[in-house]
Amino acid sequence: MPATPTPLPSGGRVAAVLAWCAAVAHPFALLSALRAGPYRSTELRLFLAAVAVGLTLPLARRNPLAALGLLLAGLFAAATTRPDATLLYLPVLAADAVVGLLAARRPLRVLLPAALGALAVQVAAATYTTSGQDVFVSTVAALALALLTAGLLGRSVRDRRGHAAELRAATAAEAVAAERLRIARELHDVVAHSIGVIAIQAGVGRRVIETQPAEARNALATIETTSRETLAGLRRTLGALRATAREADGHAPPPRDPAPGLADLERLTASTADAGVRVEVRHVGDPGRPLPPEVDLAAYRIVQESLTNVVRHAATPTCRVTVERGEDSLVVEIADDGPARPAGSPAGGGYGLVGMRERAALLGGRFSAGPRPGGGFHVTALLPLPTTHPEGTRPS
Repeated sequence: MPATPTPLPSGGRVAAVLAWCAAVAHPFALLSALRAGPYRSTELRLFLAAVAVGLTLPLARRNPLAALGLLLAGLFAAATTRPDATLLYLPVLAADAVVGLLAARRPLRVLLPAALGALAVQVAAATYTTSGQDVFVSTVAALALALLTAGLLGRSVRDRRGHAAELRAATAAEAVAAERLRIARELHDVVAHSIGVIAIQAGVGRRVIETQPAEARNALATIETTSRETLAGLRRTLGALRATAREADGHAPPPRDPAPGLADLERLTASTADAGVRVEVRHVGDPGRPLPPEVDLAAYRIVQESLTNVVRHAATPTCRVTVERGEDSLVVEIADDGPARPAGSPAGGGYGLVGMRERAALLGGRFSAGPRPGGGFHVTALLPLPTTHPEGTRPS
């Protein structure tokens, strides 16, 4: 069934009726304008013709095709009175403007018949206001050129609008893809480390549950603690996502838990130690210097993912983490002494290295990862920091 048109509100109906009444009065007003004034004053008739053309403007905004028909009817009726040609310039230009409006709003199947009809009426009107074949031919050429110009301008506006809509759609699609990638990266970093620890502790508990009950209880306690921390991290991530959606809808966001950062390395290394890998952390520079939140989070996630790879793949009991704070950059290095691996082999086949490289690239930093010559694996991330200078000084 065809869709039922949405009824206009009462004010809209009144405005539509008035627009139609004014436009229908246009042909009669134009004829009266061309005969008005003492001694048929040209200036007065031009003014009244402009007023008559203005009667079609409200309808042109609502229904340009109907407004064009009434303009052409008035133009031809006025031309049959054989007035001075200058008095018809304004109605002709108004019709051309409406053709341009049609070109900007309607498809070609509507535009072409309307433009050809407008040209035919204008040429017919020219037969009453021109004398001589040369003048008539030049007038027809000018009328055709004016209509073509109006149509091309209207199509240009339509094309620009379409291009702008495509750009907005492409930008929205890119934003959605980037947000999906960010969500996937964040969830991976939140879950991967904890699941690795849980898997190892579950294996330890299963092997020693009969022979070493105390060790099995310790493994279960570690699993419980890690699971709770993972759930808290997932709630924080989902809460941030919901807050982003609420902000987009114009609602106030709920309170957010702070995102993890390098200040949480002690807790991270403790959970890694529960998985059987002791982590030595070394700070170079001022550890109390505040970091931008996005850099702090990225550095923490890079260390977290690197330690996850050490737990899963390095087969080594120790690992070293170096955090170096410089004036304009933060350098994070993670190295282990696991068995030698062939050059080019990644630490695992998942998305960990890809996510770390993306985090560094999004901040304009550099990332490298690969086997060490003497065995083990080495990860380095350089993240730029905003430089601050004392008031009134400039960097040298």
